[in-house]
Amino acid sequence: LERFHARQLRVSPHVLGHSKAHVGRVVAELVRAAKAQGLQPGPLALSLRGDFVRIGSAYEQHKVRSPDCFDILVPLRLPPHLEPRPRRADGPGPCGAFVCGLRARNGWTRRCRPFAEGFCVELQGRSHLSSGLVLRWFQGHLQRCLPAVRYRLQERCRVSLSACPGQPPTLRILPCSDYVCCHISMAVRLIPAIPLGDALYLTALPAQAPHGPAGPEALWGLNASRQEQRLLGWLKEQAPGASCHLKCLQILKGLRDLRGRGLEEPLCSQWSRVLSSYVLKTALFSVLLRGPLEAWDERFLVERLEELVLFLRDCLRQQLLMDFFLGNTGIPEAVALPRFLKEAAPVNLLSAFDRPTLDLVAFQLMSTWVRAPELIRMCSRPRCLRPGPCR
Repeated sequence: LERFHARQLRVSPHVLGHSKAHVGRVVAELVRAAKAQGLQPGPLALSLRGDFVRIGSAYEQHKVRSPDCFDILVPLRLPPHLEPRPRRADGPGPCGAFVCGLRARNGWTRRCRPFAEGFCVELQGRSHLSSGLVLRWFQGHLQRCLPAVRYRLQERCRVSLSACPGQPPTLRILPCSDYVCCHISMAVRLIPAIPLGDALYLTALPAQAPHGPAGPEALWGLNASRQEQRLLGWLKEQAPGASCHLKCLQILKGLRDLRGRGLEEPLCSQWSRVLSSYVLKTALFSVLLRGPLEAWDERFLVERLEELVLFLRDCLRQQLLMDFFLGNTGIPEAVALPRFLKEAAPVNLLSAFDRPTLDLVAFQLMSTWVRAPELIRMCSRPRCLRPGPCR
């Protein structure tokens, strides 16, 4: 396990640092240009707030393999007459996720008809801000600003923007550097986000998520990445200096990816969806806070990994793994949570999957753990070493 982590999973801090610096410079230029282009948008338009929020494994010290994928939240500014009113959607939404609707106030759509017609859809007879229409505007707005950014950065890197329908645009960066280690092509997901305050955001739901008749247009997902970062920071302070909790998460993601290569569809897709990186991180948080943090010293790596695997197996068999932040009263007081999260209805992250699927994944998970040395040896051969999914 230690060799597997060191040779195939561990990301060089030097290379990761260079990659994050390139990403920060380019995204800052693009956001600055996009905000400048919308400095006087009028009262009935969207605009960028002017900052961006770094989220995901690259900024939480548990990224695996190559530092080539990054996630960035780009907060938007809503018109002054449209105030976010987050609530649990009354209509059907995707299972295993907390969804919100941003509903317009009574009479607002008549006074602000251009904005309502351009960015809102009807849900249960009321006008709601459409995540799909906002995403479409966001993609076009960034694309119009890209030529100016490309010109200013032509000596530093090459940049391009690609987008798929229903997905956040991806900024691709190829640095022009004399250092070989920095010639890494990076993909940056730029995710438009509606600020709720207290470092909480609403983002568009994944396009592949199952939706009810209302569709995804009027629904938004909740993003609590900053709260996750706060908890990880607190754990780093409280845990032993040689704590292995992040290494456990990296190894578990690595084993998941190794096993996924040998599975056939539809099990391969189900395996990756059930054991998503968010599910694995949620399980880690749950196990970390139920026992003494001293037990996570690096010399107990195998024991803690086995504890994490067994916890996941039990969750799969019981069809129950609750989102760690929604309605959880057991989070340490030192990690301040917004009132919205404290009062939110709990969400079972596994509710979207049926029992046969979860039982099969649980069986494969235990098989993967038992056969971990064999899987690692087989996949360490040169012909088996190919890039895994971005995590």
